[in-house]
Amino acid sequence: MNEQQRTIEPLNQERPRLKQLIIQNFRGIGNHPVTIELDKIVVLVGPNNVGKSSILRAYEVAMSEGSNEANLQEDDFPGGVVHQDSLPMIELHTVVQNHAPGARWIHTDSITQEKLVKERWTWATPGAPKRQGFDVEKKVWAEDAVPWGAPNVANYNRPKPHRIDAFSDPKVQADVIVKLLSNVIKERVKDVQEEAGESQYKHLLRTIATLRQQVISESIAHIEKIELQVSELLSEVFPGYVVKFDPRAEEEAESDLNLFQKVNNAQLKMGYGENGHLTTLDRQGSGARRTLLWSALRMIAETNVTKGAKKGAKKEAIEGEENRPHVLLLDEPELCLHPNAVREACRVLYDLPNTGNWQVIVTTHSPAFIDVSRDNTTIIRVEQINGHISGTTVFRPERVKLDDEDRSLLKLMNIFDPYVAEFFFGGRCIIVEGDTEYTAFKHIMATKPGIYKDVHIIRARGKATIISLVKILNHFGSRYSVLHDSDTPTTLRKGKTIKNPAWAHNEKIYAAIQDRPHTSNVRLLASLGNFEKAYFGEEVSSEKPYNAIVHLQHDEKRFEKVEQLLDALLDHSKVPPEGALEWTSIAQLEEMVAVQASKELVAAGTEDEIDEGL
Repeated sequence: MNEQQRTIEPLNQERPRLKQLIIQNFRGIGNHPVTIELDKIVVLVGPNNVGKSSILRAYEVAMSEGSNEANLQEDDFPGGVVHQDSLPMIELHTVVQNHAPGARWIHTDSITQEKLVKERWTWATPGAPKRQGFDVEKKVWAEDAVPWGAPNVANYNRPKPHRIDAFSDPKVQADVIVKLLSNVIKERVKDVQEEAGESQYKHLLRTIATLRQQVISESIAHIEKIELQVSELLSEVFPGYVVKFDPRAEEEAESDLNLFQKVNNAQLKMGYGENGHLTTLDRQGSGARRTLLWSALRMIAETNVTKGAKKGAKKEAIEGEENRPHVLLLDEPELCLHPNAVREACRVLYDLPNTGNWQVIVTTHSPAFIDVSRDNTTIIRVEQINGHISGTTVFRPERVKLDDEDRSLLKLMNIFDPYVAEFFFGGRCIIVEGDTEYTAFKHIMATKPGIYKDVHIIRARGKATIISLVKILNHFGSRYSVLHDSDTPTTLRKGKTIKNPAWAHNEKIYAAIQDRPHTSNVRLLASLGNFEKAYFGEEVSSEKPYNAIVHLQHDEKRFEKVEQLLDALLDHSKVPPEGALEWTSIAQLEEMVAVQASKELVAAGTEDEIDEGL
C-alpha cells in the first residue's frame, strides 16, 4: 500500500456516499420513475436518446441548489410543458457517517447498519427547486425543515459532482481546465509563503508589479510538480504526452491577489513530450481535452485529500471543501479516443474509486468500457419500453456471486474479445462455446440482417467460461440460450483411456442454468460430439471456422441445418436439427452420446464393407 492510500483510508470512513438516485418527470423521463442504484462505478448503457445524459444532469442539478444551475427551464419539464400532475422530481439517498444531520432524518438499515438520509427536489414552476427531507419518525416528507439546513452547508455533506459532457465548446472546456489548475497553483504558492513565515506574500499586495515574477520563480518547483502529476495521469491514456503550465506572469500585472491576473492570461499547453510541438488546449482534439479534464480533477481531489490528512491538520477539515468526496459524471468517455486510449481510459476510470474519494457514473456505447471482472461495478441498462424510460440493473457483483475463477476467466475473455460485453446493451442472446459456432452463426446472420439484427452471439471460448456467463445472464432474468459441445465421458491420452475434463463442465453448466430466476426462459442445447461432427458429419482438426464458412457457402443443406439450429436457439418453440440435443440431465446426455457413438460405429463398418466389396 502506498503512502497516499494510507492517508486516505482513515478519512474514507467519514465520507458520504451516494446510494440511490430516483428521477421522475425530468426531460425525457416521464411519470414512471427511473431508479439508479449507485456503486463505486456505475455504467449506464442503452440506445441513443433514452435519457442516459439526463440521469447525469439530474444529480448535477440537485447538487447545484442555491445557484442558477439548479434552476430548471420550461424545456426541462416533460414535453416542454408545465403540468401540475407531472412535475420534475429528483430523489437522492445518501449514506452518511460522522457528519449526519439530526436523528429525524436518519434511517438505519437493519442489515448493513448504514445510516441513510433521503432528500428530494421538486419544481412546481420553472426556476429554483424545493428541497425536502424524509422524516423517518413521522414517515413523511417534512415541510418545516431540511437535513443540514442551508443548501451551501448541505452540499458539503454530499459528493461533489464534476460533469464532463460528450461535446463541449473547446474554448469553454480549455478555460475550465486552466481555471482549475490556476486555483491549485495559487493555493500552493500562498501555502508556501505562509508556511515559511515570510512576508513576501503580504508585501506582494503592495508591490505585485515588481515581485510577481519573483514569486513565480520561487514556486516553479511546485508548478513543475503539478505539471508532472497531471502529465503522469494523462500519459496513462496518451503515452508520452506532457502538460506545461505557462502563467505568463510578465503580462498585465496588477496589485491584487490574483497572481495570474485572469484565466485568459494563463495558458496550458499539451503535446508529445520528447521534442514534440506543444499547443494550447483549444487546439487539441476533443478526446485529449476531455481526458485531461478528468485527469486534472483526479489530481486535485487526491492531492487535497492528502493535504487534509497531514499531521497537524484541523479535525474540522473534514467539513471543508477539500475533504468533500467527488462524483465524476462522464458522458461517453470513448468518444474521439484511439482504441488503445479507450482501453487505458477504461482502466484509469475503474481504478479511480480505489483512491477512496471518488464515485464514477459514465454513459457509454462501447462494450470496451464494461469490465465485469471488477467487484466495484454496477451496470444499468436504460431503455424505452412502451413509451416509458426505465433503468434496469443488469449487473451487480454481490448479486451475480462471481467467484475468483469466474473473474479470472471473464478478465481473460475481455482481453481476447473486448466486444464480448455487447450483450449488456440489449437484444437476444446466445452463448456458444467456441469460434466455429460463432463464425457459422455470424455468417448466417450476415446473409439475413433484417431477421437477426438484434441477436448477440456470445463467444465463451471454453466451457468453463460458459458457466460464468450464465451467472451474469441469470441476473438479467430474461430469455437466452446456450449451445455447447457434448464431448464424451472419456478420452484417449497417450494411448490410455481417461476421464474427459470437458465432460465434467457439462453438469456445472446445467447446474448454473437451474439457478436462474423463475422469470428467465433458457434453452440448453448440446451438439452431439462437437459442432463439426453434429452438423457437417465430419471431424476437423484445424482451421475449423474457415471450414465451417466453406460448407455454409457451398452446401445449401448444411446452411439450412445450421440456420435451423440458430432459429431453435432464438425461438424455444422450434425443433432443433438432428445432431442437437436439448438435455435435462447428465444421464440423458451420456445416453444420447453413447447412442450417437454406436451409430457412427455402424456407419463406419458399413463403409468398410463397401470398400472391401470394391
